[in-house]
Amino acid sequence: MSQENASNKPLIRYVNRQQMSWRAVDVERLIGEDHPARAIWTLVGCLDLSSFHQGIESSTDEGGRPAFDPQLLISLWVYAYSQGIGSAREVARRCEYDPAFQWLTGLEEVNYHTLADFRVEKQKELDGLFTQVLAALSKEGLITLEQVMQDGTKIKALASTQSYQRAGTIQGHLERARRRVEEMGDPRNEEVSAKAKQAQARARREQQQRLESALEELQKLQARKSGEKAKSEARVSTSDPQARVMKQSDGGLALSYNAQISTDASHGLIVGVAVTQEADDSAQLLPAVDRVEERLKKKPQQMVADGGYTTRDNIEKLAEREIDFLGSMRWENVPSGTTLPGRLPPSAFLYQPEENRYVCPEGKVLHPQGRCKVRPGLLYYRYEAKAEDAKPARANRSVVRTMRSAAVRWRVPKKARW
Repeated sequence: MSQENASNKPLIRYVNRQQMSWRAVDVERLIGEDHPARAIWTLVGCLDLSSFHQGIESSTDEGGRPAFDPQLLISLWVYAYSQGIGSAREVARRCEYDPAFQWLTGLEEVNYHTLADFRVEKQKELDGLFTQVLAALSKEGLITLEQVMQDGTKIKALASTQSYQRAGTIQGHLERARRRVEEMGDPRNEEVSAKAKQAQARARREQQQRLESALEELQKLQARKSGEKAKSEARVSTSDPQARVMKQSDGGLALSYNAQISTDASHGLIVGVAVTQEADDSAQLLPAVDRVEERLKKKPQQMVADGGYTTRDNIEKLAEREIDFLGSMRWENVPSGTTLPGRLPPSAFLYQPEENRYVCPEGKVLHPQGRCKVRPGLLYYRYEAKAEDAKPARANRSVVRTMRSAAVRWRVPKKARW
């Protein structure tokens, strides 16, 4: 390289990430005027938040550390949910760098314990707040309840398979956790800072609480099982005790929760939300209707759901409440009226309602054996004769009487073309 080229090197401003810097921030310019965070802040500010102020202990007379504004904490959670964020730790982390969260907090630090405690302790007040929002939307005609869509989804718990333990293992972990909590005040640990001690103490107490909760949930699970073997094999997660094993959409099994959502079809607005430990959707339809009716002071005119909710009981109970139900079911659940080879058709048997029995063409009596199976809109009652009365063996030994529900109307699909 020539001397002339060496002396004419370009000047480059390289990035220095090791430096510390101070800078002025115009908080109002962090987000645009039409940003959703501004709309959420305004909406929450228009609601009645008096119930959230009642539990604040510090006051101008008594003094104490000022509490966070409930409008801020509510707005943070609402905006976080709109972004698909449900973790208090993640919300606190976003407050450190995300412009929208920084705008909401005014660059103030909000730790995750404050966010998590607020969500847990103010659950009843937050539920009332949701009712206020729905009432306002209904008043503006945005919610009609002419048609409400019901659906559920399985949400996997943040729990590993290693945390899924039986009673003996959980009890052992709990005893060790209790001993650690008792040892927290050991004076031999003077070299540990006060802040570190507080963090350790809080972590150990939280671990003990989770284990105690796991034992409590395990006892509930055992109470629902029959047989000593089934009870001894019952297991729960030590990190997420309330989660239950549920089948996923991919066919696998995982510790999960069943989230139920009711949506008004006119504008797609959610009018009811619940999370349950029950994997079966069919038992969640009627409670969902109750939630909607309780919040909006009127019942849906029509409920729409998939085959997981379609049962005879649901159909008839909604009909009693004068609520239409549109549900799907597998076509194979609809009786075809065909008869198996070697058997007489049901029409060949004489039903005697006063005796509640059937008589076969040869005069043999078939006695009721109880309800054998329930399908959407149908009840099946089985009648059976004695083995020696059936000739040839088992050919005409039983017959099934079908009862249709008056609340059910079948809509037969066109025959599929293959």
